[in-house]
Parts: sequence; C-alpha cells; structure tokens
Amino acid sequence: MSTTSRENYVDIDRSNPAVPVVTLNRPDRRNALSPDLVSDGIAAFRELHRDRDTRAIVLTGAGKSFCAGADLKGDSGQAPDSEGRGPVGTTYRGQEHIVDLMMAVHECDKPVIAAIHGAAVGGGLALSLASDLRVADTTAYFGSVFINVGLTSCDIGTSYFLPRLVGSGHAMDMMITGRHVAAEEADRMGLLNRLVPEGTHLEVAKEFAAQIAKNNEYGVWLTKRGLWSNIDAPSIRHAVELENRQQVLGIFTGNMKEATVAFGERREPDWGPM
Repeated sequence: MSTTSRENYVDIDRSNPAVPVVTLNRPDRRNALSPDLVSDGIAAFRELHRDRDTRAIVLTGAGKSFCAGADLKGDSGQAPDSEGRGPVGTTYRGQEHIVDLMMAVHECDKPVIAAIHGAAVGGGLALSLASDLRVADTTAYFGSVFINVGLTSCDIGTSYFLPRLVGSGHAMDMMITGRHVAAEEADRMGLLNRLVPEGTHLEVAKEFAAQIAKNNEYGVWLTKRGLWSNIDAPSIRHAVELENRQQVLGIFTGNMKEATVAFGERREPDWGPM
C-alpha cells in the first residue's frame, strides 16, 4: 500500500485469509477514482496477486455506492510520473494510471468478485467489468457515462469487456446513450452473476468466493487464465491446444488422483499445493 503519511483509500480485510475483501474507502465522494485511490487499488491487487493464502477476492465500496467513476475535481494527488509534464503528457499519464488499476484487477491470478451497491458508473462500471464476477443488490445501477462528459464511451476497458458480457446490442445501447441501467435490467442483460436483495451483496459475494476457494489452487488459477485467453482465441484449435496443456499439467499436481480417492471415501478432497 502507500508508503506516504496520507490517508489510504483502499482497505484489505484479511479476517478470512482465503477470501480477502478489498474495499474502496472514500465514501464521502462515493469512492470516486482519484489518482491516490487508484494508486492504492493497484497496490492492493498487486499485493494479493501472488499471495498464496488468497484464493478469491471480493471487491466492494464503502458507504452508499460501489464507485461513482472518475474524480473530476482533481483535488487528490496526481498520477505517478506526471510531474514536469505538459498538458498532453499529464493527461495521458492520468489515463494510463487508471487503466493500470483495471488491468491489476483483470490480470490478478485470483478470481475477483465485485460486490456492488449504489452507483457503478463510468470508472465504477469499468471496475466491475474488469472483475471476473459481479454480485449486485437491488440498489445498484450501471452507466457507461463517459459520453455524457463530451468524450466517447470507449474508455478504460469498457469497449472490450462490455460487449463480451452482454453482447454488442446491449453494449451499444448503454455506451451510445450514456443512460443509467438499474440492477434488474443489468441482470436481464447478463451483466450480473447474482442479483440479491438490498444490503446482502457483500455476504453473497463472500459466499460465492468461498465456494471458489474450496477448489484446487491450480484449477482455479488456470481456469481464469484459460477462459480469458480463449475468449480471444482465433480458432477452436487454438483453444483446445491451450486446454490440452492445462489438463496434462494438472494431472501432475496429484489432485485428480486425490479427488478420485476422496470420492470413494465420501469425503472432501485434501488438495495438494500447486
């Protein structure tokens, strides 16, 4: 996390070491993505990326919203390496900085479940899309609102993730209108994995993560990597070649043999290390 004396804007709760909860903690600004919050978020996910105790991660927001997008007031720090740059360089580094957060979430070796309530718009929508799974309560709403501030809606990963999750028609609707989409509609589109009653999003996400954490470390790791790699596979042959290598390597962990023995003994498997 941050080594300066300023307030940290991202907390990691490790009360369950297998399923840490990462909380965006700037509730007075609805967890708007200031440069300092972004830096803290990047640090948190890089810390958990190689943590062997971590098996799945829940990402949520403090207060009344998940994340209300970018901080347009610009009163909380600068992106790293911005000092001394001109307007183009400073703005470009700010753009790259927030992209780094999306990539830190997406490329984390551990599955990330976004537990969403209230606003998930702009950068908040992108952050939920960069996560692997999404649990939202009935207060949640989503919006690709970049277009509403005079830009395009192709921003910080949205044009990549959104059509892959909901199809090009729904994605175009959200992106070109900039409208807010309520949780129920988002669920019908296929944006959500779980739609839950108000106030239960965090507990359901933790239960979801715990279910993932029960599986073997190797299998979870390469299932995430394999799925995201094969979404962009140029052919079925490319996809199955990757699958073949994953399965053959998996046999040598010994976990398939253990699963077979455990099934015969009517007990849960005792997974070996990866």
